[in-house]
Amino acid sequence: MLYEFYQAAADLGDVVRSLAAHGERTLRPWPVAPAKQVAAFCEAAALAGFTHDRPPYDLDEIEIRGDKIPVQSDVVFSTPFCDLLRFRKATSRDEPKVLLVAPMSGHFATLLRGTARTMLRDHEVFLTDWINPRDIPESAGAFGLDDYTQHLIDFIKHMGPDSHIVAVCQPAVSALAATTIMAQHKNNHQPRSLTLMAGPIDTRVSPTKVNELAMKRPLKWFEDNMISVVPSRLKGGGRRVYPGFVQLTAFMSMNAERHAKSFLDMVKHRIAGDHDKADAIREFYKEYFAVMDLSADFYLETIAQVFQDAALPLGKMKFKGERIDPRAIRRTFLLTVEGEKDDICAAGQTLAAQDLCGGLRPYMKAHHLQAGVGHYGVFNGKRWETQIYPVVRSHIQASR
Repeated sequence: MLYEFYQAAADLGDVVRSLAAHGERTLRPWPVAPAKQVAAFCEAAALAGFTHDRPPYDLDEIEIRGDKIPVQSDVVFSTPFCDLLRFRKATSRDEPKVLLVAPMSGHFATLLRGTARTMLRDHEVFLTDWINPRDIPESAGAFGLDDYTQHLIDFIKHMGPDSHIVAVCQPAVSALAATTIMAQHKNNHQPRSLTLMAGPIDTRVSPTKVNELAMKRPLKWFEDNMISVVPSRLKGGGRRVYPGFVQLTAFMSMNAERHAKSFLDMVKHRIAGDHDKADAIREFYKEYFAVMDLSADFYLETIAQVFQDAALPLGKMKFKGERIDPRAIRRTFLLTVEGEKDDICAAGQTLAAQDLCGGLRPYMKAHHLQAGVGHYGVFNGKRWETQIYPVVRSHIQASR
């Protein structure tokens, strides 16, 4: 019933936002001050609402040393749950192939747009473009943690030998699991390198509020209170999900005053004619408000195995019944990256992968703790581009 009620309200809200957007387009060209003020408020009203469609990647070109280089993109592998996108420069020649693994955590893979743009300078980038479960028919079947890991294995096999994995946040666990399974099976397509960035390998280390929330209640509570059914009129009608709007509403309520101030600042900047600042706020919220549901099985299994049971570091995690032992990894160079001020995945939680991969020689393992950044800053922003990315690039080059 929760999802049904939300969708009915959202449908009505879409009408209101459409009218506000029309008002903003109509009034913005008017030179008089009152018109500009009303247009600015209309813009804010048109922006204030969740969307459920993936935003564009806007990766048609990148700039390298002042030159604009065209970027080609295509879907090279597809399942009902994910499209594997390939981005490569029109001028690329024998560059390392990198699987950039996006989290399935309430937002679309476009959250890594900046990460991909940076990595395109020196690599051919493959990106996991996860599909919103509310758009996936029930007939496609369930999607759990094993299915996520299997997708990564299939993608690496498709990319071929000498590929590399860069996993951001939550998929660090599946990326390590996929690499382990391929090593245990002595697969010829084992990745040359594995980079885990701000991922919850061992959440017992310096628990954050996110970790404590997962431990505070039994799994049954999450199933009873966080899971809803997609309304029948949608393509994924009947599918059990953890709705993206529930997660984002909870996050926003924790910083309601800050978000309200941001909207007010956007209005003030627009009225004052400071359009660059107003545009920056608008673009942020267009991305932030694009929410994606999570498959119920995937969400609940992640809560149980990653956050409550610490199954991977305790040697209890299994993939389709087979125990996952990262000590089997012997050919894949490992880099772990953390942010000093990360309040979602604390420093030390990703570093734990270093001890788990005891089969690797010391020179094949490296760690980077970035000073002055939080969770988002590990993979986006100035320090990512100028300090973290060079470490990732060197790690990939050293493993070739």
